[in-house]
Amino acid sequence: MINGGHVIIYSRDAEADRAFFRDVLEYRHVDAGGGWLIFKLPPAEIAVHPADGPGAHEFYFMCDDVDATVAELTAKGVEFTQPVTDAGWGRLTRFRLPGGGEVGMYEPRHERPTEL
Repeated sequence: MINGGHVIIYSRDAEADRAFFRDVLEYRHVDAGGGWLIFKLPPAEIAVHPADGPGAHEFYFMCDDVDATVAELTAKGVEFTQPVTDAGWGRLTRFRLPGGGEVGMYEPRHERPTEL
């Protein structure tokens, strides 16, 4: 039985992004060898959206209070690239990783799946 998932974020500066996950987000991690950090993620969920063809996948961090989390991360020097907007199903924003990539973050307002 499948018991988890592994997310990969490609980066132009992997060391800077690893340091961000380690030092700013303070995610627990292990060193898989040679500084290759593998981070423990909080509980996750997956959604499948319709598309006309194969495309890029997206990653969103989730939080309980998007305004408080934006304030906390901004105080740590995180650059937000989109103001918080209300999409009905949640309040969302985007922020820049040190390596130049962007990820989303949202406060869900939809029903959440329970433990399997």
